[in-house]
Amino acid sequence: MRLFKSQDSETAQAGELRNTKKQSKTLRLRRFNMHKVCGSFRKQRGAAAVEFAVVAPIFVLLLFGMIEYGRMVMVQQMLTNATREGARRAVLDGTTTSNVKTTVQDYLSSGNITVNTNEITVSPDPAAAAFGDPVTVSLTVPFSRVSWLPAPMFLGNANMSATSVMRRESVQ
Repeated sequence: MRLFKSQDSETAQAGELRNTKKQSKTLRLRRFNMHKVCGSFRKQRGAAAVEFAVVAPIFVLLLFGMIEYGRMVMVQQMLTNATREGARRAVLDGTTTSNVKTTVQDYLSSGNITVNTNEITVSPDPAAAAFGDPVTVSLTVPFSRVSWLPAPMFLGNANMSATSVMRRESVQ
């Protein structure tokens, strides 16, 4: 019986040796294939860098354009609301042109927009307007002054304006 067991152990050892050789050969093949794969990844990384270099400036321009147009829409809405508030103030009794201009400036300062009083026009003078006469408040601001970008690329020469008209009221 001992002879039989030793033959089994020798056979088992020989089988393990063969398995080890197969595994090492497989590992060598896998290592070899991984080098090929890694080499192709390196080439692809270079291609990705070139593609990014081509696409990045276009993407940045689109991003700044969206920011600038979004700011323009926001400022235009603020100007429209400011002239409406000024017109609402102008139609009340006892209001002067300077009160209307101050109302418009105060409204715009809440949105971080500064305007000069000579950019706001009120016609006719609210104190001189008769009951039922239309009072117009207008405002024009160059976009370059309200842009968030230091040098507006797309809308640098644009002027934004808003006008509101309301009828003069009389409180008796």
